[in-house]
Amino acid sequence: MSSQAVEVEILGKRTQVSCPAGEEESLAKAARDLDERLKEMSSKTKITNEVQLLTFTALNICYELHSKDGEAKQSLDSVTKKLEQLSVSLDSALSNVKQGTQHSE
Repeated sequence: MSSQAVEVEILGKRTQVSCPAGEEESLAKAARDLDERLKEMSSKTKITNEVQLLTFTALNICYELHSKDGEAKQSLDSVTKKLEQLSVSLDSALSNVKQGTQHSE
């Protein structure tokens, strides 16, 4: 798979970043999101040191990802439990139908 160079701007600095062909818009969107988060963090905390700003923003993003992973796992567990309950109900209903069919023969 070929890669494309995309120019992004973060904190007023332009840089070239390689990404897989066809993913340029996703990368540009991610860069805009990161830039916005950095500016938001800077205004909330008044941090002026770029390394600290990047560190705190990265930690917040990682925290959000871990939280989303936990939520997704809980949702998956819930869906799995409901599917198991549905399967038991369907098995019971099918068993009742089969028994009814056997008694009428």
